[in-house]
Amino acid sequence: MTRATDGWPFAVPAVLLVALLALPVAGLSWVALTGDLAGYLADPQVHAAVRLSLLTTAVAMVVIVATGLPLAYLLARHRFPGRGVVQLLVDIPIVLPPMVAGIALLEVFGRNGWLGAPLAALGVGLPFTTAAVVVSQVFVAGPFFVRSARVGFASIDPQLAEAARVDGATELRMFAHIMVPAARRAILAGLVLAWARALGEFGATLFFAGNREGVTQTMPLAIFIGFESNLALAVGLSFVLLVASVGVLLALRLLGDDAPER
Repeated sequence: MTRATDGWPFAVPAVLLVALLALPVAGLSWVALTGDLAGYLADPQVHAAVRLSLLTTAVAMVVIVATGLPLAYLLARHRFPGRGVVQLLVDIPIVLPPMVAGIALLEVFGRNGWLGAPLAALGVGLPFTTAAVVVSQVFVAGPFFVRSARVGFASIDPQLAEAARVDGATELRMFAHIMVPAARRAILAGLVLAWARALGEFGATLFFAGNREGVTQTMPLAIFIGFESNLALAVGLSFVLLVASVGVLLALRLLGDDAPER
């Protein structure tokens, strides 16, 4: 068994990194809690940003689950031509810089984008609207859900599916009544991660949806504006997002699952 003293050569660099990670969190918490936090959070701009963030992330999660769950199931349980390409496309937004994601969305859905004219003919204008916020959140957060759900589906014992088929279960019935319940922990973990990513989305939203108070100004965008003109607002919202981040980590611990493999 390794002795406690054997770990000393690793302690100094480890402590340095832990301090680098912990001190900014502690500093933000101290400033928020020792200041006029209630006053910070009473700002109408804070209320508008929180409401918009909660609304758009809720809609984004519905879209992500409705489309991402079938996709994760297909990637995990079925082999089809182009599967590797689809998996690559799903993973790209995870490593794509957020601002690049915003420009990409604008080039497709913008007024002069690939789909801009067809959408305009239908009376639909996405850029710089609340819907654009949702699209941005789905684009950057959806892959986190798909990856986690895919890992959950792939970890299910194949014999369980075979037994269900022998009993006459259809693919859809097996998916709804066997696979989803069996992978529920990974699915819930992915949902929590996706929600956290959507809640903290900044770059893609700024480029594709803009920063209009009450329309597209989510909490990260309000912090961006507040940093230049209203530091108290920025501190208050930053503390709210910090608390949300801690809640996400606790939820993942309770689910017994960490972030999906990268």
